[in-house]
Amino acid sequence: MTSSGSLRDSYSKSPSSWSFQTSPSDHSPSPPSSSPSVPKYEWSTRLNTNPVFDLSPSLNGANDDNPVKIHFVIPGIAGSALVNFAGAAFVMPWEVAKVLLQIQWIPRDGGIKAISEEMILEEELSDESSDEAYFQDPTSLTPSRYPAAKLRLADEEGYVVRRSVMEEETRPEYVMPVTNLTGVWSMIKKIARWRNEGWFALWKGLLTTCITNTLSITIQPLFQDFLFSIFPSSLGSAPPSLLIPLTSHLLTGLLLSPLDLVRTRLIAQSSMPRHRTYSGPLNALSQIIQHEGGIRGLYLHPHLLIPAALDNIVRPFANLALPMIVASRLGVNEDSHPVVLILAEIAAGCLANLMVTPVETVRRRLQVQTRGNGKFKACVETRPQGYHGVVDAFWRISTEERSEVPVIVDGRAARSKGKDKAEQGDAGWVTFGGIGQLYHGLGMNTGAVIATSVLTAIAGGQEAEGGWAEL
Repeated sequence: MTSSGSLRDSYSKSPSSWSFQTSPSDHSPSPPSSSPSVPKYEWSTRLNTNPVFDLSPSLNGANDDNPVKIHFVIPGIAGSALVNFAGAAFVMPWEVAKVLLQIQWIPRDGGIKAISEEMILEEELSDESSDEAYFQDPTSLTPSRYPAAKLRLADEEGYVVRRSVMEEETRPEYVMPVTNLTGVWSMIKKIARWRNEGWFALWKGLLTTCITNTLSITIQPLFQDFLFSIFPSSLGSAPPSLLIPLTSHLLTGLLLSPLDLVRTRLIAQSSMPRHRTYSGPLNALSQIIQHEGGIRGLYLHPHLLIPAALDNIVRPFANLALPMIVASRLGVNEDSHPVVLILAEIAAGCLANLMVTPVETVRRRLQVQTRGNGKFKACVETRPQGYHGVVDAFWRISTEERSEVPVIVDGRAARSKGKDKAEQGDAGWVTFGGIGQLYHGLGMNTGAVIATSVLTAIAGGQEAEGGWAEL
């Protein structure tokens, strides 16, 4: 073995740097380079840059003379998937809490059903008979000496009817109790501390979320390039056209809408094994196809198609068009007013969240609503009667719900104070009305917009799109 005295020779094409040779069969001493037929094994002094954790889309060492090899592509794909999974796992607790807040049903009056006149009359008669018990013989064993049992509403088959979401006795064990929550962080703590969910419930639907995000960021550029190849005139227009990017986002969202439905169902279902509806993403997809209208219903049912289309139109428009509109109105750019541009992007992002969050809430409500003969149990309170569509969901959430948990009074006090409760309900529409139910997660989304804008500015503007800001 011979070695070069300088590392400069290792960059040349000369085979004299770090070579091995095999001994001849006759064991005769000979110089290392005496026989040209001796096989050689050269050490490469080029640094082996592993692109697993490289967030840049390009691979090192790839050019026209040296094309990309498969053993470079596979680690790059694996690294991208690993980063995507880590990012999804990091934000998943906030996403789970936001989804559960969006689908939780809190009626303005607590969900009390009207008590029939016969039951009211029966309760009043039982109260009057208790006054006569004072004059009866204490040694008698008539039932009137015992207080009347608390009456409960029952259906035609004799089962007790749940009158309010605040009733602990009739609440299913897999449903979390309704409490006052100040935001997503409060919901995270509630999920983690509740005995039937726990900390692991904060990562429900993680695999489906990771798959959906990976497919979305892969398919959307393909749709966009395909549309630009069909309409090349849109690519060279002076003001950049947003029609093709918006169309590509819409097609991607509609194509992946079944995965978003599965993700919402997996997040909303109970973590208790005996009350769990789906065992995994594939089982959820197969049950939905089997019991809720097949592939056609999965894509074309109005309760799924219209909200998906609205969500994938409003969200890309708000995120792509609003920053451009705000920056053009203010007359700022990155070179002249970088700080003002960042503030304009933050303001545009907040305005986008105001537009997107109600649409997202309605879409989540309709996703947990079954169709056909499908059955689903959610771990939070949901509306017993389904919504008839997007407009109906908007109207009923705004007028029938409230963001603050109501105080319910049982028995005759509830009937005697019915007028006061109605007045409180009217005032609650203004102060604690259903408008707040449409904006669960608004603060979290606004914080994400601010963090993304700041990280993008620190990391170097548009070059940070594949790095920490995108994560």
